[in-house]
Amino acid sequence: MPSPSQTPDYESGRRRMVALIAETVSDQRVLDAMGRVPRERFVPPGIEHLAYDDGPLPIGAGQTISQPLIVAMMTEALELRGGERVLEVGTGSGYQAAVLSLLAARVVTVERVPDLARNAATRLAALGYANVEVYEAAGGVLGWPVAAPYDAIIVAAAGPQAPPSLIAQLAVSGRLVMPVGGPAEQELLVMRREGGRLQGRSLGPCRFVPLIGDEAWMQDPLQELS
Repeated sequence: MPSPSQTPDYESGRRRMVALIAETVSDQRVLDAMGRVPRERFVPPGIEHLAYDDGPLPIGAGQTISQPLIVAMMTEALELRGGERVLEVGTGSGYQAAVLSLLAARVVTVERVPDLARNAATRLAALGYANVEVYEAAGGVLGWPVAAPYDAIIVAAAGPQAPPSLIAQLAVSGRLVMPVGGPAEQELLVMRREGGRLQGRSLGPCRFVPLIGDEAWMQDPLQELS
């Protein structure tokens, strides 16, 4: 691993990251997208040399950029083919939205932390991801109902259950990928809407920052546990 004082070889790092992801993820379109997005542009200054390590990194405001493998697994589970309208809940630095933008027709992403939302919008625009719309979350409302229905919804924060308001924003046969469980540990679930019901399966255990809102945690439950 290069030290911060060295100039990292980001291209090589990206190729190594994709090769590692390919041991678990088989969708070539997802692998190609992960290989095209410069993750070093989505992490804070000073830790760019860690961008292609397979782990989460802090981005400020108590939030993280997710582990690359988790990003790839969640993206693959959405089964995108190119024409979909996708909602992301939890923009963070904008990395997941950038990956989604290469795989779908339109990406709507919502962030509750104003500085993160503004920075992500500026970053995504500067990098040319023109089919991504970034919005600051309105109060405790989850998602972005005015642009619904969505063919796929990805939630980058954990809640105790799949929120009914997000299910309502999902098109029939749409896919919802979200970590569900307690404050400290969750299961990464992929759910498909069949009529008014969700059919789901687990992609395995995971740990995410908490989802905050009327249908999730009203405040950060990890702070209450500390």
